Amino acid sequence: MPQNQHYKIILKPGREDSLKRHHPWIFSGAVKKVEGNPENGATVDIFSAAGRWLASGAFSPQSQILVRVWSFLQEEAITPEFFKNRLKKALFSRKQLFEASPTNAYRLINAESDGLPGLVVDRYGDFAVCQFLSAGAEFWKETIVQLLMEMFPFKGIFERSDEDVREKEGLQPQKGVLAGEMPPDLIEIQENSLRFWVDVKQGHKTGFYLDQRDNRDFLGRFANEKDVLNCFSYTGGFGIAALKAGAKSLINIDSSANSLQIARQNIDLNGLDTQRAEQMTGDVFQILRRFRDEGRLFDVIVLDPPKFAGSVNQVEKAARGYKDINWLAFRILRPGGILFTFSCSAHIKPPLFQKIVADAAIDAGRDAGIIQFLSQAADHPIALNFPEGHYLKGLICQVD
Repeated sequence: MPQNQHYKIILKPGREDSLKRHHPWIFSGAVKKVEGNPENGATVDIFSAAGRWLASGAFSPQSQILVRVWSFLQEEAITPEFFKNRLKKALFSRKQLFEASPTNAYRLINAESDGLPGLVVDRYGDFAVCQFLSAGAEFWKETIVQLLMEMFPFKGIFERSDEDVREKEGLQPQKGVLAGEMPPDLIEIQENSLRFWVDVKQGHKTGFYLDQRDNRDFLGRFANEKDVLNCFSYTGGFGIAALKAGAKSLINIDSSANSLQIARQNIDLNGLDTQRAEQMTGDVFQILRRFRDEGRLFDVIVLDPPKFAGSVNQVEKAARGYKDINWLAFRILRPGGILFTFSCSAHIKPPLFQKIVADAAIDAGRDAGIIQFLSQAADHPIALNFPEGHYLKGLICQVD
């Protein structure tokens, strides 16, 4: 079990304002002095330049975010009991969301927004899939896994800490069983009235885009008797929702043939008509240009691309990519057609994303209006003191 020692972080004068607002990140440029020699992930106490205690957090010397705050209460020691209380609080909020629902796949722990920076825990039926993405989360990993097994009847806990962000924390990628059984190659989950096969071992993120649950449900309202195009489809989540709602035809496009194979299996799993669905492997940009050149039109288009901007320096290039893909979509929508368009890049803020989509419509020669703003599902909360937690932005647009 990790042992707490009293290490101190002294901030530069005037650099404590963000901590007064309870923002959980302290950047290296705000720090005047580190007292002692804390190891990666160890607990440190943060003090103002005037010597006032401000918070306790996890030290990460290789990251620009030098400290991620655990607590703003001086009397709250960072012990196993602290993590037990944070996990209890998060589990209680999820119980409120899902206890009356057949859904058995959702996010249990959403990192900073659940007061546990760098820790992601997703439930897939009888299994949990974890990501330990910060030095502090890694430091307390054994404790956290033990508590999860005690508090929830999981058959097993699987780790998917294979994100690039770990390198910035001085950590190596990790993947494998942390406790209990190895999950099967595909886990069957229930999402409202839909069922999906999920590959938690090799799939994107922890296996499935749980944050799009509510938006998949929204799509069903527009799909009946419509020709639907699902771009960057992964394993066909939006496509299944469209078919279930009575879509006349569906095309899933993705660069991964393996993902599209699972999409086919998901159609069978839900007892839907495979004759109405086509799986198309390839580059979405190129295929949409071909559809435009062929004059092929659709009633509903879903654009759910991967993250285009991983840093502030990539925002301009990402904006061009988002504009291009939305411009192409507007070109191939029938009059009255519906566009579901998303950005999961946290560095693309909502006003910028709306402007990008608006500019794409103008350049495509289409008049369009926003009929609904979309975001991440409620099990991916956004703490008011951590606006960076709002990463998923979506618009439902209707064209004239």
